This record gives sequence, structure tokens and C-alpha cells, in this order.
Amino acid sequence: MSPQRHYRKAPITEAIIDLRVELPPDFSAAELMKTHAAEEVSYPTVQQHYAAFGQMQGGPQVSATAGSQHMGYVFQSEDAKQIYQARLDGFTMSRLAPYENWNALRDEARRLWDIYRSIAKPSRVVRLAVRYINRIDIPLPFADFKEYLRTVPEVSPDLPQELSGYFLQLSIPMQDIKSLALINETIIESASPDVVSVVLDIDVFRHTELPADEEGVWTFFEELRDRKNKVFEGCITDKARELFEPCQP
Repeated sequence: MSPQRHYRKAPITEAIIDLRVELPPDFSAAELMKTHAAEEVSYPTVQQHYAAFGQMQGGPQVSATAGSQHMGYVFQSEDAKQIYQARLDGFTMSRLAPYENWNALRDEARRLWDIYRSIAKPSRVVRLAVRYINRIDIPLPFADFKEYLRTVPEVSPDLPQELSGYFLQLSIPMQDIKSLALINETIIESASPDVVSVVLDIDVFRHTELPADEEGVWTFFEELRDRKNKVFEGCITDKARELFEPCQP
């Protein structure tokens, strides 16, 4: 693993650990409420999770149908900063800002995943992912996004160089760890007129040749997290790092 940078003002708005699974075909979403049996104090807010679906049928008379399927539950801490989802298609652990640290997120995710796994008994894990959503507030004025970001749209010199908005998506294979990094970057509305806010959303995941045992799964999450950090550092400049106040080694 590469040395990790630490920031006093990390721009993380949400950190996510996600495991997608296949469950026995007769398993009911209502059974996933059992994952909350001993978590009422830590996660008092409960919401049902539904997935919408639609279907169109051609022929002499075109018809369309729509509906939803109960997939499971979303459980939130009292301050709504810690959230876990127990669904028919998997388990997700989220931490909203202020972000604490990787160890706290990973340990809570693994603790709750063990409960989910004991109840749902997934036949196999089909996808592992680490996703971090960052909001970078760039102070005005500045001449070019490249002062802060190394991954930005390239505008033709024949066009005006000012940008009032953009959406950029990159899908980059990480061949050495048989994974994919999905990078989404866009301008969002800022809470202050003195900055331009850019979302840098990094999702690193793998869905083939996954570890077969639990220790292997959580060891691989360390690799995903390490690669996410490398992608993040590769997308920003030293001027951006100054915004986050790097901690001294």
C-alpha cells in the first residue's frame, strides 16, 4: 500500500463501502428487518427501500407498465451521518460529513455486514466497491480550473475559455487489481458566492474474480481504498491540497 496523505479539512461529503450479492431466490426483503434487531439505539430511523421498474411491449398496440419492488431497508443514526442499507441485492455502509477515518468506516461496515450475511446468507458476492464523493470549493477569482484540478475538460482554443458548468465522466481500467475506476466530475451550486464548487466522485470497484473468503474480501477493500486515494491525488494539484490543510507527517 502507498503512504496515505491526511487532511484536516478533507473535502469528503460521503464515503461508501458497497457489497453486491446474490441471495436465494425465495428470500424475502421483509426478512432483512432482522438486521436491525440489536441496532435500534445506534440506528433509530428506518425507511423501506424500493426499486422502480418499467416495461414497454410493442406490437399493434404499444403498452407500458411500471411498478416498484420492495428491496429492503435503510437505517440511519440519530444524526443521519451513519447509514446502512440491507437490500436484496446487497449491503451498503455510508458515512456523511464530517468524515472520521477509514478504520472507523471499515470496522462498522464489517460488523454490520456480518449481521447481514448471517441473516441473508448470500450465495455469492458479485461486486465490491469503495466510493468517495468530494466537494472541492475553489476560491474566486481563478484563471483556470487546472490550477486546482488535473482532470478537467479540454476546451478548444477556438471557443471562449470560460465555463459556467460541465459534466465529465471517465471510466478507467485498473488492470493490476482487475478493477475499474469511475470518475464523475461536475460543477454544483455553491453555498457561497466566493467559491466555485466542484464534485469529484470516485468509485473504484471490481465485479470479476472476487475473493472467495471473508478475509480476502476485506483485504481487497484495503486495495480498493488505496487505489481510490491514488486516483484522488492524481486528480488534484498542490494548490488544491492547500485548501484541505495537509497534516504534517
